[in-house]
Amino acid sequence: MSWTKWIADTVDRLVADFSYYVVPLAIVLLSILTLVVQDNLHTPEHQTALTFRVLEQHQDHMTADQARQQLQTQPAVRSVATNRSEYPFWIDIPVHQAGLAPTDHIIEFPSRHTTELTCWNGKTLEPLGSADRRGHAGAVRPLKGGFILPMLNLPHVTDVLCRATHSGPATMSVVSWPQAELRQSVEVFQRSIGLLEGGLVTLALFTLMTAIINREIRYVVFAAWLIGNLRLGALSMGWDTEWLERAISPEWLPTVRKLSMASYYLLTYTLFSQFFRSELGRIGYGWLLRVVQYTGVLLLALALFLPYSTFLPLMWVLVGIGAGGVVFFLARLLIIARSRIALWYSAALALVLSATFGEVLAAAFHFKLFFGFLNSVTAALAASLMTAVAFAEQMRAERLQRRQAQAELHSTYQVTPVGLFTLEADGFFVRVNPALQSELEIDPAGLLKARWEDYFAPGSWQTLLQISAQPDGGEAEVLGRPTAGTEPRGYLLKAARAGTRIEGSLQDITERLKSTERLRFLANHDSLTNALNRRGIEQELAAAIAHLHNGQPLALAYLDLDRFKLINDLYGHHVGDEVLKQVYSRITNVLGAQYHMGRLGGDEFLVIMHNTSASAAAEAGRKIVEAISISPFRMNNRAFQVKVSVGVIEVTQGMTTSEAISTADRACRDAKKRLHQNIVVYEKHAPEFRQRAEELHLIEELGSTFSPTGLFLEMQPIMSLREPENALDFEVLLRMRDSNQNLIPAGKILAAAEASGHMAELDKWVLTTTLEWLAAHLHQLTKTRFVCVNLSGSSLNDEAFIEDLFSILARHEKTATYLCIEITESVALHDLENTRRVIDHLRSRNIKIALDDFGAGYTSFSYLKELTADALKIDGSFIRSMNQHPADIAIVEAIVELTHNLGMRSIAEWVEDTPTLQALAEMGVDYVQGYIVARPQLPEAILGAQSAASFITDESLAQFVRDIGSRQAALANEFDEPPLYYH
Repeated sequence: MSWTKWIADTVDRLVADFSYYVVPLAIVLLSILTLVVQDNLHTPEHQTALTFRVLEQHQDHMTADQARQQLQTQPAVRSVATNRSEYPFWIDIPVHQAGLAPTDHIIEFPSRHTTELTCWNGKTLEPLGSADRRGHAGAVRPLKGGFILPMLNLPHVTDVLCRATHSGPATMSVVSWPQAELRQSVEVFQRSIGLLEGGLVTLALFTLMTAIINREIRYVVFAAWLIGNLRLGALSMGWDTEWLERAISPEWLPTVRKLSMASYYLLTYTLFSQFFRSELGRIGYGWLLRVVQYTGVLLLALALFLPYSTFLPLMWVLVGIGAGGVVFFLARLLIIARSRIALWYSAALALVLSATFGEVLAAAFHFKLFFGFLNSVTAALAASLMTAVAFAEQMRAERLQRRQAQAELHSTYQVTPVGLFTLEADGFFVRVNPALQSELEIDPAGLLKARWEDYFAPGSWQTLLQISAQPDGGEAEVLGRPTAGTEPRGYLLKAARAGTRIEGSLQDITERLKSTERLRFLANHDSLTNALNRRGIEQELAAAIAHLHNGQPLALAYLDLDRFKLINDLYGHHVGDEVLKQVYSRITNVLGAQYHMGRLGGDEFLVIMHNTSASAAAEAGRKIVEAISISPFRMNNRAFQVKVSVGVIEVTQGMTTSEAISTADRACRDAKKRLHQNIVVYEKHAPEFRQRAEELHLIEELGSTFSPTGLFLEMQPIMSLREPENALDFEVLLRMRDSNQNLIPAGKILAAAEASGHMAELDKWVLTTTLEWLAAHLHQLTKTRFVCVNLSGSSLNDEAFIEDLFSILARHEKTATYLCIEITESVALHDLENTRRVIDHLRSRNIKIALDDFGAGYTSFSYLKELTADALKIDGSFIRSMNQHPADIAIVEAIVELTHNLGMRSIAEWVEDTPTLQALAEMGVDYVQGYIVARPQLPEAILGAQSAASFITDESLAQFVRDIGSRQAALANEFDEPPLYYH
C-alpha cells in the first residue's frame, strides 16, 4: 500500500472518529458541567411571599364589608389549601410588608386552580378590578397560571381585599414581585412553555413520521403518549388553558383535564404492554395486568360522567392502583427478564410519577417534593427522552434480531438444497443460490446475462408469469431445456411477485415425475409383463365397444395357458414369471402393435382385435397357438413345453364389457375341453351367445340381493339293494323356472349363483327348505332313513356360511339327523383341515357324510385316511361305462371292497340300465341311484310312494329287485348291524 493511500485512510478514520465520538461526547460532558457549575441566569431572586388572612364563604351571599369584618378575627397565614372546595374564599392582604416600596411591586396569586379573582381597596372597599379565564376588568388580570394585581398605579392602597373561586386541589398563596423580576419570571414561564411544547410536539411529530414510514402502530401510541406528557406538564405549570397558543374555553377545561388524565393512563398502559409483550407473557400474573387495564377503562368512564371535583380523588386512587401494578411488573422485568428496555422505561415512569402526579399528591396532602429542580417541564422532557431511549433500545434489539435472521436466512440461502432465484421482470437473473447455480450449471461470472428461457423449455416463462401474478404466488411443474442425448429434467416451480421482481424456488422432481408416471403406468398395466392389466384392458374394451359402428368388425380373444400351474408348483413362481414374460413377448411378436393385449391375472390374457373379422381373428389365434406351443420355453438349463387354449368371439354393438369378456372366457373353456383343438371361435349370433345371454339373464333373475323367485326342489330316489321295498331314501335336487315358466338346467342355476355371489344363500335356501319340508311330512316318511343334500365348495369354505349352517341345524334339531351332507373331493382337498373340522362337527350332531364323485380325482384313495365319512358315492363316469370297459368294473369292485373294509356304505350313481344294476348287485353295492330306478320326482310323488323300488315301471326289473330283496332277507340282521344312517 502506498503512503498516499495510507495518509488518506488515516485522515478518513480520524474524521469519522471525531464526528462519531469526540464531538457528541464533548457536547454531553460540557452540558453536564454547565448544569452543575453555572447558575441559572433566569432564576428570580426578589420575590416575596406575603402573609394574608383567609375566610371561606359557606353562606350563599356575603358582602365585601361583611367579609372584611369577619376577616379581622382570622390569623395571618402564608398559604391555605382549599381541599377542592368550590366555595369562594375571601383574602385580606396588607400591602406594605417587608419594606416593599408601595409603587414598585406587583401582587401575584399564582394558583393555577383559581378560576376567578375580584379585588377591592381594603380600607374604602373601592373596586380595584376583576378577572377570570375569559377576560379582565380594572387592575386585576390573568398572568402565567394565575392572576396579578399591579400596585404601580395604586399608591394610596395599603390594604387589599379579594374574593377567589377555585376548581380542583388549589393551594392559595400570595407573592409580591418587583416589576423587573416579574417580567423575568414571565419570560422563564414562557420559555418553559416553549421548551416543553416545542420539544414534545417535535418529538411526537418525528415519532409519528417514523410510525408512518415503518408502518408500526407502537410508534403512533408513543407519539400520542408524548402529547399526553405535554398536557400533564401544562396542567402542572398552569398553562393547560391553552393549546398551540390557542385558548381553551373555560367551560370545556374541566372535561379536557379529566379526559387528558384518563387518556394518558390508557396510553401509558398500552405503551407498557406493547413494550414488553413477549416478556409479560413469560413472567405471568396476567390477571394483574387485566386489573391495570380495566382500571384505565373505569377511569375513562368516570371522566365522562363525573364532575371534576368528584373525579379527582377517585382518579388518585385508580392511578395509584395502576401505577402500583406497573411498578410491580417493571420490578419483575428487571429481576427476571433483565430487560434493558425495562430499565429505561422504569426511569421514565419514575420521573413521571415523581413530578407530574407527585405535584398533584403534594397539593392534595400538603407536602413538598424533595427535589426542587425536578419540575414538570424537566420531568416531562426527561421522561419522554428516556422512553424514546427505551424505544431506541427496542429498535436496536429488533435490528439485531433482523440482522441475525438475515444472517441465518443468508446462510440458509447458501446451503439449502432447493434452488432459489430472483428475476427481473424481463427474465434476467439477479441472484441464485449455490444449489440452483449447480443444478443449472450457471456461470457466476455471467449470471447477470443469464435469462430464464436459456435454461427452461419453451412456454415455461409464460407459466412463471402466470403463477407469480397470483396474489399469494403459485406453483407449477416445468421442464428444463432438453439437451442432446438426455431427457429434460422436471422441476417444481414456486414463484411470487416481490415489487417489480420475481422471487421463487426450483426443486428437482425428475425422479418423482418418473415415479408418478410409473404409477400411472402401473394403474393400467401389469408390472410383470408390461401388458395392460384387467383395469386397463377393460377400459380399452369399453372404449372399443363404445366406438363400434354397424358393420365394423371387432374381435376379442381370451387366452389361457394349459397346466401352467404345474410349472409354478415344480419350479417356483420366479420360473413361472419368466415363462409368462416370454409368452407375452411371443404373442406381441405375432400380433404386432395394432392390437391391445392385457393380462387378466395368473396365466390368462385378453387381446382386443380392432377391425378384425372372426376369420382373421381365428387365424391370429392359430398363430398364437403355434408361437407358444411349437418351440419350448427355455429357462437356464431347463426347457418347458407350454400349451395355450384360445377363445375368440365377435363383439357386437350393444354388448357390455363384462358380457364380452365372460363370453370369450366361455369360448376358451370350450377350447380346453376339446381334445386336439386349441381354439374355439364364436361368430355373431352363435348359440353360445344366446346361452351366455340366458346365463346373464338368470343372474339378473337372482337379483343383487338373493330373492328365490321360481326356485323349487325335486327329489331323486336312492334304492337300497339290501331292502329295496322297505326303504324310501332320496337326494334333494335344486330346480328353477324362469319368468316364462321354462325349466332352467341346474348347472346354469349354480353357475349364475356363483357369478352373482349368491351360492351360500342358495345353499342355505335348499337346506332350510328341505328341513322345513321334512318337519312338515315326517309322519308320512316312515321308510325314509336319510336324505342327501349337496353343499357347494364355496359355501363349505366360507366361515360365515358354516356359522349359519349350524344355526339352521340347531333350529331343526329333530329333522337334521335325517340329513346326509354330500362333499366332493375337490372341496375336501381345498382345505383338508377345515373339511375335517366341519365333518367332525356335523357327525357330532348325528348328521351323515357322503363323499361325492369318488374316484374322479388323483388322490381319492389317499385322502380317505384323512376324513371320516359314512358313505362313498362312486363317480358316475365309471358306472355309466362299466359294462363297456373292464377296467371300470375293476375300479368299481375295488371301491366297493374298500367301503366295506372301512365300515362305510357304497352308493352308485348314474345307473341307467338293467345289466349295470345286475352287475352292481353282484359286486355288493349298497345303494343305486339313476334313471333305471327313477328320474327326479316332485315332493308329492315321494310322499305317495311306498319305497324307492315302487318307482320302477319295468316288470322284469321289478321282479329282479324283488328277488334281490328275497336273497338278502337272511342277511337283514347283518345289514342292520351296524345300522346305516337311520338308527
